[in-house]
Amino acid sequence: MLRFTCLLLITCFCSLSYSQTGKVMDNLSIKSKILNMDRKFAIYLPPDYTTSERSYPVLYLLHGAGDDHTGWVQFGEVLNIADKAIKEGSATPMIIVMPDANTGKRGYENDVLNKWRYEDFFFQELMPYVEKTYRIKSDKRYRAISGLSMGGGGTFTYALHHPELFSSACPLSAATGPLNVEEAKTRLVRDNPQLADTTINSYFKRQSVLSLINNVPDSLKKAVRWYIDVGDDDFLYEGNNLVHTAMRKKEIPHEFRIRDGGHNWTYWRTSLPDVLEFVSKSFHQF
Repeated sequence: MLRFTCLLLITCFCSLSYSQTGKVMDNLSIKSKILNMDRKFAIYLPPDYTTSERSYPVLYLLHGAGDDHTGWVQFGEVLNIADKAIKEGSATPMIIVMPDANTGKRGYENDVLNKWRYEDFFFQELMPYVEKTYRIKSDKRYRAISGLSMGGGGTFTYALHHPELFSSACPLSAATGPLNVEEAKTRLVRDNPQLADTTINSYFKRQSVLSLINNVPDSLKKAVRWYIDVGDDDFLYEGNNLVHTAMRKKEIPHEFRIRDGGHNWTYWRTSLPDVLEFVSKSFHQF
């Protein structure tokens, strides 16, 4: 009878553990002094977050143009995909933070006149807030970033601007910014016809992924582990391929994946498990 009771308890415990799921909250907000408004964000907490006292690594997951902080929740199915990867052991339990970059102005960068300072908000307000509010490990080794399309561009620029903060970066179908100064000027003068060439050149150097890659110092070539993924039918394929070529010439180690698919959620939902596995390798010793 005692043996039967023990087996029953073990079975119940295993069933409870098996059914345990993570949690997503997608209506959180933070007051931003830099942007002078409340900013929303979503967060994924792994299945054992409420039952443990441990701290977790963090992945910042950026949405694309036209979406907001709920994009990866609603269309990207982050809850189911992350739970499955953690349960199967391909990903370590982690916290996933999904900020909103589609309110006020769209995009992850500071604008050309530095009046809208979203990037400053991200690093000076959002990141410190979530890493203080939740049990997040604050070392570079335990911090990663990824995102799709516009968020892929944000992934590139954030990791290249701050290689001291991220152990790995995974741009998906990334918007790579202006490919040359002339393209940057064409984009910018439509809304700001009086822009000086020096301002345009400065913006190009700060926001063009190709420019940033070409200016990575030798000492930082291996500062970030890179995983770049783009579909063979994606309209942003050319820019991603040019970045890949520039990284090879610069001898910056990276994984570059071209898979069957286009610029859509069907593609990105299949990208996310690979991202979770890739960043988990940085979170562990290897």
